[in-house]
Amino acid sequence: MGSNLSPSDYDSFLRELKEQIRLAQMKAVSAVNRELVILYWQIGKAILARQQQQGWGAKVIDKLAKDLKKEFPDMTGFSRSNLMYMRAIAEAYSDEKIVQQLVGQIPWGHNVRILEYVKDIEERLCYVQQTIEHGWSRNVLVHQMESGLYNRLGGAITNFEQVLPQPQFDLDHQLLKDPDNFSFLVSAVMFKNVN
Repeated sequence: MGSNLSPSDYDSFLRELKEQIRLAQMKAVSAVNRELVILYWQIGKAILARQQQQGWGAKVIDKLAKDLKKEFPDMTGFSRSNLMYMRAIAEAYSDEKIVQQLVGQIPWGHNVRILEYVKDIEERLCYVQQTIEHGWSRNVLVHQMESGLYNRLGGAITNFEQVLPQPQFDLDHQLLKDPDNFSFLVSAVMFKNVN
């Protein structure tokens, strides 16, 4: 090290750089998650629209699953059941603004669990917001839903348009572990490198 840089200065500098790198990584993962959830919502909305407008039945989802897996073999997330969840999320949240500002801030698996456990839109959005605010893992979220947190809170928190805090550690960790985020990102990088 140079004569002007003490070991404690260097250690402090290194800590700051590591923190910047970790923060940038989490922002990138959060951005990928948000884009993936929005993509899934858009796919679900398109499926729902075609089924309503053209009378397509459930068989189209089987065909789409096969064709999308064939076209994007490195991406997970195009199974029949996941396409059904995409359709369900589009049906549950008709407003894209809600998906962008709230639903896209939590991992896909969290969103699926909320769809499975909760039927009321206000209650769903309450659990989404609580997950963001508290950084719940999927298991904690399920526990909160099973134990009736919404009822204990006295109903939904309705100020969803406010700027929400960044996800905390447990939620960030779930975003990193989500295989859909990883395969979506890898496919995007591979596509960019090919073109």
